[in-house]
Formats: sequence, structure tokens, C-alpha cells
Amino acid sequence: MKRRKFGQILGTASIPLVLPTTWKLANNFGEDVRIGIIGLDTSHALAFAKIINAREEGKEGTGFMVTHAYPRGSMDIESSVSRIPGYTEDAKKLGIKITESIKELLDQVEVVLLETNDGRLHLEQAQEVFEAGKPVFIDKPIAASMADVKAIFAEAKKHNVPVWSASSLRFGPATQEVANGKIGDVLGADTYSPAKLEPTHPDLFWYGIHGVESLYTVMGTGCEQVHRIFRDDMEVVTGEWDHGRIGTFRGLRTEKTGYGGTAFGTEGIAPIGAYEGYEHLVWEILKFFKTGVVPVKPEETIELFAFMAAADESKKMGGRPVTVKAFL
Repeated sequence: MKRRKFGQILGTASIPLVLPTTWKLANNFGEDVRIGIIGLDTSHALAFAKIINAREEGKEGTGFMVTHAYPRGSMDIESSVSRIPGYTEDAKKLGIKITESIKELLDQVEVVLLETNDGRLHLEQAQEVFEAGKPVFIDKPIAASMADVKAIFAEAKKHNVPVWSASSLRFGPATQEVANGKIGDVLGADTYSPAKLEPTHPDLFWYGIHGVESLYTVMGTGCEQVHRIFRDDMEVVTGEWDHGRIGTFRGLRTEKTGYGGTAFGTEGIAPIGAYEGYEHLVWEILKFFKTGVVPVKPEETIELFAFMAAADESKKMGGRPVTVKAFL
């Protein structure tokens, strides 16, 4: 089969790349850059692999291939543990080689998708990747504590390895249009998403992060304090940003949930926060692997998690306001 150049995913329009002079991705394995996946306990792992590895006749490929995977993710979150055997077999059917260790995987690939669903394992697993000098995308949540969030970025900086993390909702086209000025300066926004709880993680880290990420995509950094109203089936977290801006996140735990929201700007009002597929996130990941340029700065990710940590503290205090700065 003829190899195809980087630049198109599943038939979407090719987007030109301008590569910075400070980064060059060495390719020692052939025409396709090899990607390794750590963690087969989430549907994201296979979904991303299928998008990246697509080779449709008459359409360009990505220039990347997921070639290896280390399956072990969570050891005790049943919804994750139970997926590993089936997802491992599915990965094999895609031609992905299963490794016995992260070290074995790192010896065979150039870049890494850290997909383990359990954020408690991310610092330890990422440390091996950093020491090997491999660029890495860490799927949500980047960690299961503020201490680990900060440690991951500190270790990446120490080893001079580019790393970032994001929910797929950040790169939905409608949300990106607002982030890029469609309605002028954003004065406020309201988002919502499912917010399932997992006892091993701070409440919003596990699933509410999706809606919080949409909120931060359009509001940016600068949240000063949050307060949280929590109920079994629903919650509302209100953030007060600099310059009088207000943003809210509504977490849903009923049978009928969804993703969405509204942004309010100086030049209009627009919808944001919808789930619009994984392809947009995957494209950003591949651009990152190609250029070494992270699309989401560490400072924003750290504040986003501090927002969620402050919301947890507000819950403990009966909804009283808590400063975000206390967790930075």
C-alpha cells in the first residue's frame, strides 16, 4: 500500500502545518511515526487508534500509526478493569502489538498516548515516558490530585519533554469559534455535562471535567473563587473571574444527560460545549506530535484542576466561596 502524507484524518480537509524551527520529530522506524498507547481500560484508546490508523484508498493518511500498546490501566476501578481483556483483544485485531511493560513499549515507539482511565496512575506512568524523552498526550483526567497535576508538569519540565492534556470537548468547532473571537470578548459562559462520581477521584476530576474544560476553553484563566451547590442528581459550580466575568458549570447525574452550554460575548451569544466527535482532538494531538508545540498551556490546565479542587472544598464547606489561588 502506498504511504500517505501527514495532513488528513478520515477524509477531513487537509490543514497546512507550519513547523517551528526549534522542533524536529526524529523518525527512526520508517515512513510512519510509531505511537504507543499506555492503558487499554478506556474506549478512547481504540477510538483514537482507529482514527489515526485509517488507511482509506484515495485519501491521505496521518503519517502516524498506533503500533504498540501496554494494556494495564486501573487495578481497582471495576468499570475500567473489566474493559481491559476485551479492549486488548480488539487492539490485537487492529494489528497493534501488546507489550508486557511500559519500558518495552517505549523501546518500540517515538511518541505516546497515555490513556489509562485511572488518574492515580498517571504520574508514575508518565515518569517513565519523561525519562525516555518521548512526547506524550495524557488523557483526562491528567491526575487524581492537585499534587500530582503539578508534579507531572514539573517532571516534564525537568526532563524537557512536551506534555499536555485536554477533553475532546475543548476542540469542538463551535467552542473553538467562540474561543477565537466569534462573539468578541467572552463576558461569561454556562456549560453542562454528565458528572458521574468515582470515589477514588475528586468529584469533578472524573467526568465533570468535560464541561469544566468547555468553560475554560472560552473563559480562559483568571478565575478567582468558586462556590458549589451539590445535590445527588445535579450540581452547579459558579466561578467568579477577573474583570467581573462569571462562569458556571452544571453537572448532571440523572438518566438523561448531555453536553452543551452558552457563551455571552461583547458581540453576541453563541452555543458551546457540544460533543462533536474525537477527530478534532486527535488532529490536535497529531499536530503536537509533529511540532512539539502544546495547544493548551500548563498554566491553564493547572488552574482548571484548581477550579475543580476548590469546588470540592466548597462542597465540604456547605457551598461557601473558596479561592482558586489556594490550590495553585
